[in-house]
Amino acid sequence: MPAFSLDPAQTAWCAELRTLAEERLRPLAEKGEPGHVNRALVAELGRLGLLARLFTSGALDLCLMRESLAHGCTEAETALALQGLGAHPVHAYGTRAQREHWLPRVADGSAVAAFALSEPGAGSDAAALALRADRDAARAPTSAPAPGEAAPAARGASSAASGTAPGAVPEASGVAPAAPGALPADPVPSVAEAQGPPVAERAGWGSWRLSGEKCWISNAPEADFYTVFARTTPGAGARGVTAFLVPADRPGLTGTPLDMLSPHPIGALAFDAVPVTADDVLGEPDRGFRVAMHTLNLFRPSVGAFAVGMAEAALAATLTHTAGREAFGGRLKDLQTVAHQVAEMALRTEAARLMVYAAAAAYDEGAPDVPRRAAMAKLLATETAQYVVDAAVQLHGARALRRGHLLEHLYREVRAPRIYEGASEVQRAVIAKELYASVEAP
Repeated sequence: MPAFSLDPAQTAWCAELRTLAEERLRPLAEKGEPGHVNRALVAELGRLGLLARLFTSGALDLCLMRESLAHGCTEAETALALQGLGAHPVHAYGTRAQREHWLPRVADGSAVAAFALSEPGAGSDAAALALRADRDAARAPTSAPAPGEAAPAARGASSAASGTAPGAVPEASGVAPAAPGALPADPVPSVAEAQGPPVAERAGWGSWRLSGEKCWISNAPEADFYTVFARTTPGAGARGVTAFLVPADRPGLTGTPLDMLSPHPIGALAFDAVPVTADDVLGEPDRGFRVAMHTLNLFRPSVGAFAVGMAEAALAATLTHTAGREAFGGRLKDLQTVAHQVAEMALRTEAARLMVYAAAAAYDEGAPDVPRRAAMAKLLATETAQYVVDAAVQLHGARALRRGHLLEHLYREVRAPRIYEGASEVQRAVIAKELYASVEAP
């Protein structure tokens, strides 16, 4: 792995984003109501051009945005990430009509997106989805593809960057992890290839009724549209799932907010025979699991970037505190136990940052080992951030647990990323699976 460093333009841009987060975004975040979409904050992200950048950036650019915003305003980072996470499947797999209708509104902050994958019984095991997409008998297809068969004018995925996660909790964000045994990645196609077959060719796909539940979906129930994954072929595992773009006003779709530790909105969705047609499909019938996995491979490193941003903020606060705090006849920084603890926090944070950047660069280069690198980056960065924030709280003492303190806020925020978009245990399973895939049994 080559040494990694940012060029001067990237470094300057990160500094600019930190300033924007602190001076323009944090005041809006503080005016928001916990547990609800902060539309003023989302709109400001649109005015600053950050949401539009989700669809023109690579994975590294996405990581730099999330890390920099997280350092100054975690709410802004999460709002940006959730817009990208919910809209990336539309950008990468949507038809021209889907893209032209929704993406400009996501980019200017007037429409809120959500990624609806997780269910009460299918979080880490994303292939166990139970939300049913039953064929609509009243509008039966003229020539539906056979179960597991590629649909007309099959196409691949696309590699545009659009935002996560995090902040979502899929287990708290609707974002489920790539389980062991997940389908292999498709080649990454161009945006032109991601327009999909003409409506005339989609006519044979028919229409469906969605019935069941989704849970732990970030931005639910307040989003304007959802990327929904439903089972179109029973008993087919990962190969029988289809991705749909479902507007929030579709009849039969209702939602309930969930009271969570995280301050951003998370809810449950109920589907009571919600109608969807071929025009709502993202990608191809029975190939929706690939849509989910491609999205997660992009966002996993940037979840790590979110975590790194929080760790950096906690480390900066700790350096200031221990350099100025007087105790035991001197400054805290003069105590070897404290200095060594701070050194360990800095060491782990820097290691996680470099692994995140390397994983993002691998994604942008189309490297074959992206799933392993992405899993490693998310695992190391989220576990590191938990360690760093916890250590920072310990060195600050009781003041860090007071409501409104930066570390009290980070302490609540840092826990969820170890779960959503693939829990740490799942990341280890993905890493091991990728490692053993190249080893021949004796």
